[in-house]
Amino acid sequence: MKELATDSHDEPAPQSELKWRTNALLFLATVASVFATGVLTQGGSSDGAGAANGFAATYFAREPLLRGGQFAGTLLAILVAHELGHYVAARLHKVDASLPFFIPMPFLSPFGTMGAVIRMRGVIPTRRALLDIGASGPIAGLCFAIPLYLWGAAHSHLVPLSGAGEGSVQLGESLLMRLLDYLAAPAKRPGTDLELSPVAFGAWGGMFVTMINLLPVGQLDGGHVAFALFGPKQDTYARLVHRCMLVFFLVIVAGHTARDFQAGLGLYFLGKHIANGLFWLVWFQVLGILGTLNARGRGDAPKPESLTLRTRVVATLGLVVVASVARDSRSPVLPLAFFAGLGLLLAMEARGGVLRRHDLLDHPSTGREPLDRGRAVVAVLTLVAFALLFMPEPFSM
Repeated sequence: MKELATDSHDEPAPQSELKWRTNALLFLATVASVFATGVLTQGGSSDGAGAANGFAATYFAREPLLRGGQFAGTLLAILVAHELGHYVAARLHKVDASLPFFIPMPFLSPFGTMGAVIRMRGVIPTRRALLDIGASGPIAGLCFAIPLYLWGAAHSHLVPLSGAGEGSVQLGESLLMRLLDYLAAPAKRPGTDLELSPVAFGAWGGMFVTMINLLPVGQLDGGHVAFALFGPKQDTYARLVHRCMLVFFLVIVAGHTARDFQAGLGLYFLGKHIANGLFWLVWFQVLGILGTLNARGRGDAPKPESLTLRTRVVATLGLVVVASVARDSRSPVLPLAFFAGLGLLLAMEARGGVLRRHDLLDHPSTGREPLDRGRAVVAVLTLVAFALLFMPEPFSM
C-alpha cells in the first residue's frame, strides 16, 4: 500500500503529458475486485429476518449484491478521496505526478485491493510541498472515513459471542474507532459483540489502509510527513519504527502464548498466535523490499554480501505459507519450523539486509527550509491521527 513512488533525480522534472487509459483500466478492475470481495464477505444477511413471502424472498435474493455494493462504494470513496488528495496537492506544487494506479487484488486481500500508487518524477523541491503532498491524502480520506464509519456503526447490530464460529476473524480496534463506536454504535451487552454493517466494515478498511500509509517510515505518507517535520533526523526514527514492527510480532505471539501457559494449554495454539501477529512481520519485510527498490532507484550498487530481493521475497512468502498451515495445526512442529526459518531470515537481514544497511529506509532529500508554524501543526496533527488510528493487533482469530 505504498502511496507515493518517486524517481530520484537532482532536478524537478517538467510536467509530462497526462496519461489515463491504464489508470482507468486498473480502476475498473479494482472496482470489480472490491465489489466481488464485498459480495463474498458481506453478502449474507445477519439480521435473522426470514423470507415470509415472495417479496421478501426477492429482496433477500438481492441482498448480497446490495451489501457488497455498500462495502465497495464506501471503501472506494475513501481510497479515491485519498489518492485525489495526493494528486491535487502534487499538481498545485507543480510536481510531475501521474494519476493513481489502483491495485486490484481479488482473493488475496480482505478488501479486494492493495490501495494505489502515484508515481512522481523528480524530487519534491521543499519540505512544505512534501508535507502538503504527504498529508493531503490521509486527511482527505479521513474526511470520508469518519462520517461513513459513524453512519455504518449506527446501522450495525449486536450478535451473541457464541455466534462467532471457529476460525472467525476479529477486527482490531484503535482509539479513534472506540470513540466512534461510543458515539454511534449500539451499546454492547454482556455476551454480545458488535457485527459491523457493510458500510462500517468498508470504513474500517479505509481507516486501516490510512493507518498503514501513515507509518512514519520510508516513502509512505507518514514517512513524508515525518521527514517534512523532522528533516534528516527522520531517517533514524524510521529505523526505530521499522524494528518496532518486528517487536510487535514477537510481543503478540509471546503475550498470547504466555496466557496459554497460564491456562495449562502450553503450545497448543502457537500456530494461531503466529498468524495473529504475522501482519507486522510481513510489513517489516515489505518495507525492507521497498527500501531495496528505492536504493536501486538511487543507483546504489548492491554489495556482494547484500541480501537479494528474490531471496527476501521467497523467504517471506515461505514464512507466510508455513504460518497459514500452522494456524489450524495443534502440533508445535510447524510453528517451531516457522521460527527456525524466521531466525535464518533475520540472520541474513543482519548480515546483508535491512538490519545492516541503515540507509535502505532513508527518505530522499528535499529542501532544508523548515516548515512554517501552520504546516508544522498540520504535520503534528497528522502524526497524532496515526496514533489514534493505530491498531496493535489488526486481525485476530
